[in-house]
Amino acid sequence: MSEQTNISVLISEERIRERVSALGREIREAYGDTPITCICVLKGSFLFMADLIRAIGDDVYCEFLGVASYHGGTHSSGAVQITQDLRTPIEGSHVLIIEDIVDSGRTLSYLVELLRVRQPASLKIATLLDKPSNRVVDVNVEFIGFTIPDEFVIGYGLDLGELYRNLPYIGIYTP
Repeated sequence: MSEQTNISVLISEERIRERVSALGREIREAYGDTPITCICVLKGSFLFMADLIRAIGDDVYCEFLGVASYHGGTHSSGAVQITQDLRTPIEGSHVLIIEDIVDSGRTLSYLVELLRVRQPASLKIATLLDKPSNRVVDVNVEFIGFTIPDEFVIGYGLDLGELYRNLPYIGIYTP
């Protein structure tokens, strides 16, 4: 943490662990014994996905999709850039997009359209954090970890200029 910052804990490590475990059970119940292709939206979702797929259990395939929209700042630029595409086809698969945070909804709306044309059997969304007060584009998120206020958050995979991803909690960042 090279610059002077003030970080206050919004969601503790223990609360995250409990909620992710419960979310995994909800997801497995919704899908039954059907295999799920989980698509991790990089980079922010990698910690959430690792914990979530363990909580989901049974047959889970993992894919990764690199997306950039913040470009180092604290607000989405609105321009979505694909930095890494999927490595395997998803046609006929039950797909679960795993996102770290749903803010404006632009990125997720773009991803849903991008993936829908690849003809998955189903397409659902799980997010660790939902910030509905900032929604510009309506997106249907089936599985939500926490609803949070309009604050810039870091930790548990979320970053500011590639820093703070390693914090074990979700914190509110104030410069």
